[in-house]
Amino acid sequence: FFFSLFTFHTRQQQNRTQHPNLTPLATMAAVAQQYYEEAAQNEQMAEEDGTYIAYQTLDALQENGVAVNDIQKLNDAGFHTVESVAHATVRKLSEVRGLSEAKVLKIKEIVKGMVVMDFKTAADALEDRKSLVTLTTGSTELDKLLEGGIETGSITEVFGEFRTGKTQLCHTLCVTCQMPVTDGGAEGKAIYIDTEGTFRPQRLQAIAERFGMDPTATLENVAYARAHNSEHQTDLLKMAAAIMSADRYALIVVDSATALYRTDYSGRGELSERQMQLAQFLRQLTRLAEEFGVAVFITNQVVANPDGMSFAKDSTKPIGGNIIAHASTTRLRLRKGRGENRICTVFDSPTLPEADAQYAVGPQGICDAQD
Repeated sequence: FFFSLFTFHTRQQQNRTQHPNLTPLATMAAVAQQYYEEAAQNEQMAEEDGTYIAYQTLDALQENGVAVNDIQKLNDAGFHTVESVAHATVRKLSEVRGLSEAKVLKIKEIVKGMVVMDFKTAADALEDRKSLVTLTTGSTELDKLLEGGIETGSITEVFGEFRTGKTQLCHTLCVTCQMPVTDGGAEGKAIYIDTEGTFRPQRLQAIAERFGMDPTATLENVAYARAHNSEHQTDLLKMAAAIMSADRYALIVVDSATALYRTDYSGRGELSERQMQLAQFLRQLTRLAEEFGVAVFITNQVVANPDGMSFAKDSTKPIGGNIIAHASTTRLRLRKGRGENRICTVFDSPTLPEADAQYAVGPQGICDAQD
């Protein structure tokens, strides 16, 4: 599943032996070029085998000269992939117990050669976007609105009042993410963090039967945890990172992301602290989405908007303010329609136009709107 990476030091010695006239700088350039060519070749072979995973485990650090004890310290501190170490700041890594500043700088220098973090052309970025996997919502019209479904590698937020289908959408995605890519899935498992006690495994069974899947196997592929306070909610993300580094996951659900912060922090006196803690939680979610390439799907509550007109279509607004607005890549507003029908509106997105789509909430999850 993971391609082997050798140290630049070893490669430099080999190149010096084979090409003694090369300068040290030219030797390093040759080593870097050789590494990138091999990485690209390994990536292509893995994709053809259908086993490609976008991250590297910390075991790769041992092959690059990092001591086993230091790798274990990183693991204990919540760093489970090479990418997580590369994306962390020196200050954050220095907080790991038992790692000196000299060791941190050495590790950072090593991971720089293992994770590509430099510029690329817009054409390359476009090609990367073309291979992006989306998860079907279970509704044809909703998938059309989202240009395929829920996007992987970023955070999608849905908000709306009660009975608009937020939790049902979470349950449906936990099933559809396990389906083949050709059927609108990602062939991966799901993680479900429940903060309101609304998770129902029976609903997953019904949705699995609808899509012709084995209900028992479907339940086995969903890792569920009940968060009891905002600190526990954050700790669960650290556990999620450890779980995802050991298996193939496609989805993280947090239902809801803001409920516990509303109860743990009350009043204007604690507003600043609440927003800071919420920002850190959302930053960890963003890191997991980018590091593991999973879809992060969070629900949000709404409050009455005192600035809105009482006769407006929807006089509510999502809580969390600018903190959650900036962290979410795509924001969707859900509201009630006629009967069992619901309406989804693209509230904010870098790629999707503002538009509406109707869907319905049924016994087997999210489905097409009823006439």
